[in-house]
Amino acid sequence: MPDQPRGLNCSAMTENQPNPGARLDYPATGRNRDAILEVLERILPETGSVLEVASGSGQHITWFAKSLTHLDWQPSDADTEVFSSIEAWTAHEYVEDNVNPPLLIDGTMDIWPVGGIKDLNAIICINMIHIAPWTACLGLLKNAGRILPAGGILYLYGPYMVGGQHTAPSNAAFDQSLKSRDPEWGIRNLDDVAETALMEGFQLTQTVRMPANNLSVVFQRKG
Repeated sequence: MPDQPRGLNCSAMTENQPNPGARLDYPATGRNRDAILEVLERILPETGSVLEVASGSGQHITWFAKSLTHLDWQPSDADTEVFSSIEAWTAHEYVEDNVNPPLLIDGTMDIWPVGGIKDLNAIICINMIHIAPWTACLGLLKNAGRILPAGGILYLYGPYMVGGQHTAPSNAAFDQSLKSRDPEWGIRNLDDVAETALMEGFQLTQTVRMPANNLSVVFQRKG
């Protein structure tokens, strides 16, 4: 079964259990963070800043920042209630030097408040677009196309349909579960995402099969 989702309102997910202090613990993060990191090590630029959209607890971004210390990391989420968790994980992982305070960014915003991010060269978004309305995916691609420079990287992670078909029976069941919770949620067709990304100036450069029937999807901003 795919990783359990974390989305626009991460504090509503039933699996969130706070650790002592403000830190939230999403079990799926511990299962997928190293596999994701292996991909990020290959695709992210050597310098600049990385914006994470839908940072949730902050576990992912602080784990990546701890290994990829040559980059500056900018967490964000649409739910300000998780900001204290992001900041607590930043302190716990001792990455205050290269992780900035979180920004309020909702994928459906027309224009994101990212003007203060220096040398933004990449955006990552993990387990969001299937637990958000399609408009959030459109907003993500639109804003990424607006703010990333030529050669900039957009990295997406999660379950996808390929050619309009689910890649595993467990994904099909997960998709039905998501739609039963909110009709606007659901596993997206990768072809639709790639076609929309192309219109925003991105080329799909690679897909990587990941644990639990997920995919890493890598786009690059064309010049």
